[in-house]
Amino acid sequence: MDPSRSFMTNVKRLIVKVGTAVVTRADGRLAVGRLGALCEQLKELNSQGYEIVLVTSGAVGLGRQRLRYRKLVNSSLADLQNPQFELDGKACAAVGQSSLMALYDTLFSQLDVSSSQHLVTDNDFRNGSFRKQLSETVKSLLALKVIPIFNENDAVSTRRAPYEDSSGIFWDNDSLAGLLALELQADLLVLLSDVEGLYSGPPSDPTSKLIYTYIKEKHQGEITFGDKSRLGRGGMTAKVNAAVCAAYAGIPVVITSGYATDSIIKVLQGKRLGTLFHQDAHLWTSLKEVGAREMAVAARESSRRLQAMHSDDRRKILLDIADALEANESLITVENEADVAAAQDAGYEKSLVARLALKPGKITSLAKSIRVLAEMEEPIGRVLKKTELADGLILEKTSSPLGVLLIVFESRPDALVQIASLAIRSGNGLLLKGGKEAKRSNAILHKVITSAIPKNIGDKLIGLVASREDIPDLLKLDDVIDLVIPRGSNKLVSQIKESTKIPVLGHSDGICHVYVDKSAKVDMAKRIVLDAKIDYPAACNAMETLLVHKDLSNNGFLSELIMELQHEGVTLYGGPRASSLLNIPEAHSFHHEYNSMACTVEIVDDVQAAIDHIHQHGSSHTDCIVTENHEAAEIFLNGVDSAAVFHNASTRFCDGARFGLGAEVGISTSRIHARGPVGVEGLLTTRWVLRGSGQVVDGDKGVIYTHRDLAL
Repeated sequence: MDPSRSFMTNVKRLIVKVGTAVVTRADGRLAVGRLGALCEQLKELNSQGYEIVLVTSGAVGLGRQRLRYRKLVNSSLADLQNPQFELDGKACAAVGQSSLMALYDTLFSQLDVSSSQHLVTDNDFRNGSFRKQLSETVKSLLALKVIPIFNENDAVSTRRAPYEDSSGIFWDNDSLAGLLALELQADLLVLLSDVEGLYSGPPSDPTSKLIYTYIKEKHQGEITFGDKSRLGRGGMTAKVNAAVCAAYAGIPVVITSGYATDSIIKVLQGKRLGTLFHQDAHLWTSLKEVGAREMAVAARESSRRLQAMHSDDRRKILLDIADALEANESLITVENEADVAAAQDAGYEKSLVARLALKPGKITSLAKSIRVLAEMEEPIGRVLKKTELADGLILEKTSSPLGVLLIVFESRPDALVQIASLAIRSGNGLLLKGGKEAKRSNAILHKVITSAIPKNIGDKLIGLVASREDIPDLLKLDDVIDLVIPRGSNKLVSQIKESTKIPVLGHSDGICHVYVDKSAKVDMAKRIVLDAKIDYPAACNAMETLLVHKDLSNNGFLSELIMELQHEGVTLYGGPRASSLLNIPEAHSFHHEYNSMACTVEIVDDVQAAIDHIHQHGSSHTDCIVTENHEAAEIFLNGVDSAAVFHNASTRFCDGARFGLGAEVGISTSRIHARGPVGVEGLLTTRWVLRGSGQVVDGDKGVIYTHRDLAL
């Protein structure tokens, strides 16, 4: 639940207003499918005990469409040759109202819900007795679980021009909904529109951004409204006016899309949907989440200040962070233990809980890694190549930060520390979105780390994205975010790749193989296989599939190895050949990452068969051969197309810290600029620096190019 919407848990009575653009289609006919979905939502909420009042528009638009048809049917040939005619708005309202209410009655009856019809005008509300009786009647209906349906009675309204006159107690169905919310003491008003909410400009403008929380003091003068409703009287201007009036009278309001089939339910669940209007919104400005673009822009600006610092000053920031982590270890542990306990209570898988826990000594280990990173060679501004283009014209190719990174990761809070330290060392701005299961751990780690960043750089260098609903907005910011690195499930990575134009670096599955060749030393093979599986089963570099040369299945080695794995508590599944020979359950798929004390075993004919198996079923992460045959080893190392390939070493060595990178932002199985453990170098790009003494091109006249490589 979004923190600013926690009050939704106390909502019992709500007013729902549905606009003409939702009720009708573009041709003026009723949008029966949308109305059916709306009625199903209201039925569900009604059965959950919510008291619901519906305010509906659409009668005028529907009546206009029907009267046009009737006019056409009754027209003479002369009339058809001059089709321009105006229909009286009050007549349209009278005809459309009965049809609209008949449809609501039919839909609700099918759902076993009773509804009632109430046509009102603003003059009715001038009568105190009417208002009192209206309130009593509606309360009686709500107690009987009836859904009252209100509409302004345009057919008998005394308003001079029903589509233009804004005088009176209310002036359209939006303001009627706001008035009813106050009269009936509603807990919430939901205004359904044909867009997702209030935007900073016309929704059709790609630069317009959805405003999740309306703050009158901030947004009143900033917003540019688009056109009025295509069919009704209101449009977004009318909705905002009604929302502001209701909100500042104490009734929270949400403007959201009426096209979605579950928008009202999600609003009541506290999801960050649509635009919220609340009388206390101005008090949340210091606590509210910064908008996606603002957060990304702030990270970029801070990163530029970081890059401009002297190398020693950047190094000191890392050392200060390491000290701060150790100084706050007890506080971090308390928050992490709370996350672990909550995950266990929620029934999360053991593998996730294992990744979530910061085990004893982990903070010390992380601090040590950060200090190693701080002592590494300065990565920014290194001259990689130096060329004399012409006399007195020197070109340098230098290392440079990428800019702003967006890292989406699941479960592991220690990843936040590694990623943040790498971003600082490489001079990049950073946006982090961790899993909800590690919310408390991530929050305290972020607070400790950013508190160690100097004020002249700013703690916005590293932004912590609080809500999952922010991710789609961030993925649209290809002009301010330079690289996305997802760390998590295959589903997460696939979703992100499909949702953004920003380059994506990362891996989805960690299906790592160990192939034991026929010439392997038995004791070495056992040590490597056991370590690769049981050292840390939840890690992405743990062995998930054991491939064994067929000759080893006949000499007793395979049986011994299987017994040792089972003795350590590893559950074994077999491919077709292994399951039959070893009498173990057959694996449902070779392409499976267990992340636990389980693995797949299969028998292969030779090293080439092992390579073919890995290419067909692997994930291009880390794969290992255990053999004393040099030729077989080289065939494997050169033939397996994975980010990391090992000979006679556990797959668990595929790690940034173990590779001497200090830390890693993740392990990439992509084939763009970085593969395997991604450390500082993977977060850098290059740029060109040209130093001259007044040279101009001028059609290359008088320029003698030397293109001579110079010593660095």
